[in-house]
Amino acid sequence: MSPAWTFVCPAGELLPGEMKPVFDEATGVPILVINLDGELYALEDRCSHEDFELSAGAVDPAEGSIECVLHGARFDVRDGRALCAPAYSPVPKFPVKVEDGGVWTRDDRD
Repeated sequence: MSPAWTFVCPAGELLPGEMKPVFDEATGVPILVINLDGELYALEDRCSHEDFELSAGAVDPAEGSIECVLHGARFDVRDGRALCAPAYSPVPKFPVKVEDGGVWTRDDRD
């Protein structure tokens, strides 16, 4: 059985440069959906360095990254890879879709 999709927001509410945190009820995972120049990406809303929500940080549209406010770790919004210390592990990336006028995501890990 494939995991259920979680509704994030109406598609028109997530403008370029904006992000929206959501909670995947099925898996208990916080997910952050980010609009990077019109493309939507979803990452686990948790820094891999010290379990702190990435949604408290800022997106750098030029670099395509998000920075954790706790210790300055940065992650690539497109694939979740760590870009600098103190983080060395990537954050999980999740699928995003726009359907029926809404933005949806899910934790697709087994």
